[in-house]
Amino acid sequence: MSRGAFVDPKGVRWDTNDADYEGYLCKQSRWVREWRKRYFILKGSKVFYSKSATTAPHGMIDLVDCISVKSAEAKTRKRNALEISTSNEVIYMYADSEREKDGWIGAIGKAIVKHSSMLINDEDCDGDADSGSEGSVA
Repeated sequence: MSRGAFVDPKGVRWDTNDADYEGYLCKQSRWVREWRKRYFILKGSKVFYSKSATTAPHGMIDLVDCISVKSAEAKTRKRNALEISTSNEVIYMYADSEREKDGWIGAIGKAIVKHSSMLINDEDCDGDADSGSEGSVA
């Protein structure tokens, strides 16, 4: 299955094929706070989301800015809920099962650790952090 790339506001195209982890979650919308089913794609240090598994993503969460990922049942009053907290916002989602929720929390946590260790290694080598070689300018 091949889907379109995500294009960020700076015009950088992000390939979302060959995901590290993917599947459906319900996400709370930013403005209206409605719950909407979205297809999530974890690739590297980015989480993309789209309306379906085959459509190009319309949103991205940059895990470089992630402060925490954890369960959020009490805050959302939804079973199997999780939250991703970044320096700019908190994103709430819920899965169909506890197993799926735990899978997402684990996968996102590993991505955060992997990316942060890559930054540390890059800074040790040349003093400059990796700027995200996964993307390319459109």
